[in-house]
Amino acid sequence: MPHHVRTALAAAAAAALTGGLLAVAATTATAADPTTKAHADFNGDGYGDLAESAGSSTVGGKAGAGQIVVLYGTASGISATTPRQTLSQNSTGVPGTAEAGDGFGWSSAYGDFNDDGYDDLVVGAYKEDVSGDTDGGTVAVLWGSASGLKTGATLNDPAPSSHDKWGRTLAAGDYDGDGKDDLAVGATTNTIHVLKGGISTSGTAGGRYTIKPPIQSGGSAGPLNLTAGDVNGDKKTDLVVDGFDSVDTTGWNTNYFVPGTSSGLSVAAGQRMKPGVITDIGDVNGDGYGDVVTGVEWNAVEDGQEIPSAHKGGQVFVTYGSVDGPIAVDEIHQESGNIPGSSETDDAFGAELSLGDIDGDGVFDLAIGTPGEDLDGTTNAGAVTVLYGSKEGGQLSTTDRVQYFTQNTPYVPNQNDKGDGFGGELKLDDVNGDGKADLVVSTPWENDGNGAVTYLPSSGTKITTTGAKALYPGGIGVDTAGYPQFGANAAN
Repeated sequence: MPHHVRTALAAAAAAALTGGLLAVAATTATAADPTTKAHADFNGDGYGDLAESAGSSTVGGKAGAGQIVVLYGTASGISATTPRQTLSQNSTGVPGTAEAGDGFGWSSAYGDFNDDGYDDLVVGAYKEDVSGDTDGGTVAVLWGSASGLKTGATLNDPAPSSHDKWGRTLAAGDYDGDGKDDLAVGATTNTIHVLKGGISTSGTAGGRYTIKPPIQSGGSAGPLNLTAGDVNGDKKTDLVVDGFDSVDTTGWNTNYFVPGTSSGLSVAAGQRMKPGVITDIGDVNGDGYGDVVTGVEWNAVEDGQEIPSAHKGGQVFVTYGSVDGPIAVDEIHQESGNIPGSSETDDAFGAELSLGDIDGDGVFDLAIGTPGEDLDGTTNAGAVTVLYGSKEGGQLSTTDRVQYFTQNTPYVPNQNDKGDGFGGELKLDDVNGDGKADLVVSTPWENDGNGAVTYLPSSGTKITTTGAKALYPGGIGVDTAGYPQFGANAAN
């Protein structure tokens, strides 16, 4: 089945190797601690805001130009009628011009890059042609303010002749611990450019440096995903790079942990990790260290050995953080504990995942997407499993309070249809201001590729379908011509 851009790009790499800015009234915010998993707050009103892609949408008749939809959190959560912005490169204040195939919005990240107390949104158009360079790629930053996102600036590629698809992967964090959010930018080589915080209104970074983790380069290679979080508890953000091993040139996937230091990210102090292409970081056992959770949706191989056939439906690795970085590993699949379903080829369990504190107990919980799940004879309808972290158990529980959602779950909008891919993107985030993470589920291929986003709020103790809402492209200003795939990727 077709997956969203992160897994689609990963699959491509594997094959190659083997309207204007709206005003939203708000109050001034304080800068979020960059070493914690904080929600985006572009207008400083205390509610979590979301940025959902429509990266293949048509803009001004230009197919695939792309858009990104910013959904502002409110006391009632998100909906098509709550404040939002639907942005393209034709929107007032957004750098660039919408052109066919640019893919604006497919990649995005948030952080306070100019240190003014409001989160900013960085958006990539990784397939934009630049000065005759096909698929050179561009990256823009849109500035947060009390009235929401406002005018932006281009973050220029410092080495356009050295790679393509500048901005295909993005991750924000305070990698050197100076209190300012930095931005890691990936392209098609193993060189990752880090733009230091204190970015000016014209797009000039507070400094620049590069790192080169041992992943393959060229063509569709380079980082598959970049994920930021504090794994070793030193109050400096670390980076996990999903890619393909540069030593094992057979093309098998690996991840690489790159710790943050007072001088920035350090590959020399890094280490190889379990394979996977989708990663999130958060403390699931309450020990104060960020744990690295990674999904492997296909038939993975590690150290030359294929993962057992029983798990070919996909699996998730939980690598626990410590003062020394990543340590012990747990493995979760559809045969684990009371997780519904069974591992079947192409289920894609772990194709998407997200961490957040649903029940407010101080530890993170995990939502896992299985967008390739067949349900009651409906192919690739998709499902989502929710597991809860625990201080007592020291790990995510696969037996207690396991939740399972499909589009046929009572009160979830829509229904299971062939190829929908429910769970193709996930975001756990507090968008109604109650201090508990709500679940936002994307169905990228709903209605023949139009896409949809479903909001499932937290009841305070678990995810509930009471108050569930669905958002569709036609109701939020996204052109449904072609295959916009609204919601196929979300800013992290």
